[in-house]
Order: sequence, then structure tokens, then C-alpha cells
Amino acid sequence: MQTSGHFSILSRRGFLAGCSGAAACLACPAVCRATAATPQSLVPNERMKLRLVYTHPDPKLEGWPYQGYDYESRKKELTERLRRACPNVDFLPVWAQEEADGKKVLEGDGEVDGYLVYLLGIPSSAARAIVFSGRPAILADDLYGGTGQFLGLYGEALRKGMRVAGVSSSRLTDVADAVHVLEALRKFQKSTILDVVNRDLGAAPALYRDTLGVGIQTISAAELDDAYRSADRAEAVQWAQAWAAGAARIVEPSRAEIQKSGAMYVGMSGLMLRHHAQGIAIDCLRLFYGGQMAAYPCLGFFQLNNDGLVGACEADLQSASTMLLLTYLVGRPGYISDPVIDTSKNQIIYAHCVAPNKVFGPGGAANPYHIRSHSEDRKGAAVRSLLPLGEMTTTLKLVPEEKTLVMHQARTVANIDDDRACRTKLAAEPKDARKLAADWRWGWHRVTVYGEYRVPVQTAGSLLGFRVVEEG
Repeated sequence: MQTSGHFSILSRRGFLAGCSGAAACLACPAVCRATAATPQSLVPNERMKLRLVYTHPDPKLEGWPYQGYDYESRKKELTERLRRACPNVDFLPVWAQEEADGKKVLEGDGEVDGYLVYLLGIPSSAARAIVFSGRPAILADDLYGGTGQFLGLYGEALRKGMRVAGVSSSRLTDVADAVHVLEALRKFQKSTILDVVNRDLGAAPALYRDTLGVGIQTISAAELDDAYRSADRAEAVQWAQAWAAGAARIVEPSRAEIQKSGAMYVGMSGLMLRHHAQGIAIDCLRLFYGGQMAAYPCLGFFQLNNDGLVGACEADLQSASTMLLLTYLVGRPGYISDPVIDTSKNQIIYAHCVAPNKVFGPGGAANPYHIRSHSEDRKGAAVRSLLPLGEMTTTLKLVPEEKTLVMHQARTVANIDDDRACRTKLAAEPKDARKLAADWRWGWHRVTVYGEYRVPVQTAGSLLGFRVVEEG
């Protein structure tokens, strides 16, 4: 490992010996993590209750799939397979035929978290009442059974902004995947993001609660500063040493600066535990430039995002909520960037001073990273993550003000080494960089996650009742 001349790091053997010091944070997590925010201590884990509504006519009637069809055996088969595929979901099956039957199901369902409406046969109209109820619903076509109703109902519901996702597939795993999206949304809607700002957010918290279901709790810079100043300095040193030992290079920051980042992380983590929050967003540039924050939170965000929680830059609630949704949806961290378009290479460069180095999730492989100063002012400690190449990424952002989810995809091709702008610069090839630039709206920031997640992202948007826009 290379270091700057004023930051001496222990040898790896000495560092890990005895599971002491910073090694306690890595090899024996309980030592350091007793006071750290972790998914185990914060992520909602209650079982989801899902009403499973089978719709079909009396088997004596003519129709699809055919007169005399054995609906009971098919319902038993599907219910058993769904319970195996979704072990954390309580499926509550009922049968409904007419629209009035669907309304009766809704009237008695105050306790369920959503609906899976399985169209087994037609003629049947019960699904309409549920799909247009405003409650989250998955509409599944049992092929050659409910197809005529599915094709007429699903598109109409989407056009009217209903919270409905459709599955028309011969694979039951596709239905289970949609159920898992609903599970992720339930966790998301039982979660809280702390927003550290010294300004009035106005109607934003209510907007996020009403459109996304996620809680936004504002705390002041003074509360963050108190948490930073009261943070356990020994624990802060351990985190600083752990980050330094894991870095491939340390360029500008001194030992003292990285230890300040450790104290900021300990303070942030304590605030998340105190407020039972799964994410934290900080108005970092404004507060740091204004002398209201003693250290950048970049390394702390790096740790939170690696561990399965959310640390988000610049008090950007759109990006913070997107990151938290992705964490639950795919089990991988998203990271905020200020994208740059290079049409000469058909590239988009995702640039920022915070990025994780465990992009495949907390249990996945780690990539190298450098500890650098924050780029804009050349102060503090930040991260340049050398991210994996040759991988598909999905980039998106929730825009609750317009009930819109915007997304695009690109394959990673290079880690750009340029001293200008933010430290991490991941270059990727989209379908058409020129069109992507021409389509750009909804602000600069985007959130990128590693993986091909177009379908679950679209499903999540539909279940939120959001318009899904594919840019570029």
C-alpha cells in the first residue's frame, strides 16, 4: 500500500493481530459495531401479509381456459408454489368472481399490505375493483386463462396512475419476483431518512410520505455537530485505521483528517440509531463551506453504503430515497453522481467523491479504493472507488414532485483518472450518449447500481403509481 508521507499505517499482520484496534472493525465486527448503525439493528423485518385473490367463473360456464376446468387444483398448486418461493410472505387466498365480490374483499382487508390478483379464467370481473382501488396490486395472468381481461385491464390501470404491476409469464418465478418488489416497498415505506439541513424543507416531508411512503425527519447541523463532538474518539481512530488499511492508496489526507472522518461516522451512526433511521442525507457542501460542519461525511457514507444502509450527499432527498429503495429492492448500494457525457466515446461518466467499494452488496466482492481529499475544495477526506468494469449498470432517480421514475442503463468500461471534478469517475457506455444528453431533465444527480435491474425497477415504479421514463 502506498501512503502519503504524513500518514503511517500499521503492517497488515500487526494491524490484524489479536483482533484489536482497527482490526476489530473488520475481523470482529461486534467490537466496533456495538454502537454502529447496521441493517440488523435498523431494517424493518416484519412479515408481509398479501391477499391472494383468485378470479375465475364457475367451472360450469363456457370460457377460458375451458368449461369444467379444475380451478381448485390449480389454486392449491399456485398457492403452495408461491409460499415456497416467498417464505417471508403470508398469503391469504380468496376466490372472487364479480366486481361486487372484489369490493367485498377490499372492505374486509384493513390488515393486508397489498394484493396479488391471479386471473385464472374468464368471464370474471372481480379484478377491476381491486386494481382501481388505489391499493398496491400485482395483476398476474395465468396464461390461457385470464388473458383477455389482463390485456384490457393492465394498460388502462397504468394510464390512470394506479399502483399496479402486471405479470404475464409462464414462469411463476416472475410472479414471485414481483411479490419481492412489494416486500421491498413495504420495508421502504416503514423506513426513515434523516435530512441534516439548516433550512426549511417546507412541504417536502409530507410530499415524500404521501407519494413514496418513506419518512423524512429533519435534524439541524447543530445536532450533527454535537454528535460529532461527543463521538467516542477511540472508536473513531479504529474506523480511520480500518479505512486506511483497506485503501490501495492514501493521497492527500493526513492521519488526523481521516480520524475526523471516523468521528463523523461514529456521530452519524449514533444519530441513525437514536432516530431509528435507515438513511442519512447531509447538506454537506453548504454546511462545510459555511463552517457549520467540522469534517466531511464521505468516508462515513462509504461505510454505510457498503454495509447495506444509506449515506447520501448534499441533502438530496430524491437520490437518498432512490438509494434506500434500491438497497431493499436488489440488496446492492446505489451511489449518487454528477454525470458527464462524452459523445466522442459514446460514454456517460458517473462522477462523485463518494462511492462504495462493495457494489455487489455487503456479502459481495470488494474493489480497490483510494482515500483522497474532497475535489471541489481540496479539503477533508473522500473516496475514489476503482469500480468493476464490463458490468451492466442501472441508473435511476425518483422524482416524487412529478410521480416519475427516470432510468437508463449502461455498461462500465473505465475508471477515469483525471484531477478535474469529483474523485470517482466511472465511465460506461449507454445505448446512445447523444440521445441521453438530449433527453436529460429532472436535475443533474442520478443514482447508479450494478446489475441489470430494468424489470424490478419498472415494477417498483408501477407499484408506487409512478410514471416510468426510460431516458436515452
